[in-house]
Amino acid sequence: MTNGGFKESFARVEIKYSVPANKYKALLERLSEYIEPDEYGDTRIYNIYYDTPDYRLIRKSLSKPIYKEKLRLRTYKVPNENTSAFVEIKKKYDGIVYKRRISLPYGVAKWHLDHSIPFTEMNNRSIIGKSAYTDVQIENEINSMLDLYKDLRPGMMVSYDRLAFRGIENPDFRITFDKNIRWRNTELDLTKGGYGNPLLRNDERIMEIKISEAMPIEIARILSELQIYKTSYSKYGNGYIQLLENERHMKGIKKYA
Repeated sequence: MTNGGFKESFARVEIKYSVPANKYKALLERLSEYIEPDEYGDTRIYNIYYDTPDYRLIRKSLSKPIYKEKLRLRTYKVPNENTSAFVEIKKKYDGIVYKRRISLPYGVAKWHLDHSIPFTEMNNRSIIGKSAYTDVQIENEINSMLDLYKDLRPGMMVSYDRLAFRGIENPDFRITFDKNIRWRNTELDLTKGGYGNPLLRNDERIMEIKISEAMPIEIARILSELQIYKTSYSKYGNGYIQLLENERHMKGIKKYA
């Protein structure tokens, strides 16, 4: 199912790799026979991850359970109140990633999430206007998550630059390269932009291969020959780890001040 070119739901395997700067150009050259830029091309992505005050969702995710879930608000540029935004649930069960999302204006989406207002209640509020929701099932899944975690609030902003490709023969095969990953836990409003604390070294990239079937043998061979290996990487998770490290550092400074 799609909405304005964006899929509203899908299930796939997502495999992540750390690509150092000195291998990136060679990798793109080798892959160019099999992939081409997709319709999203070169974009900057902005996210607010919602979590409990004690970061229960990301702490559970980092423990690598068989099932985990995240809730986020996403835009593809610095938004204003009327910019198209996505409310997304991302679930992972036994290695398969399931994503569900709906599209609506940023101001509406943020108001809804910040106040834990079910989508069905918003339809009758004159201050919101006509509902833009297109899938009741996805809407209900988001409402169920808000009901389960009753104290959800903005937890962290994560932004990054993404270069996206699709398979020439199989458009459902996707590869993305993310760089300039940044996070912050203050001013959790995407209208403030994507400034924050860096997570990667200069020109390092996180590559994600997104597949619904087996890895193409040609791609696997290229990665093996270039010695580019799988990694476990969560942008929100690494931001949270860095947040804890910063807090411990500040406590140490205060202790001996």
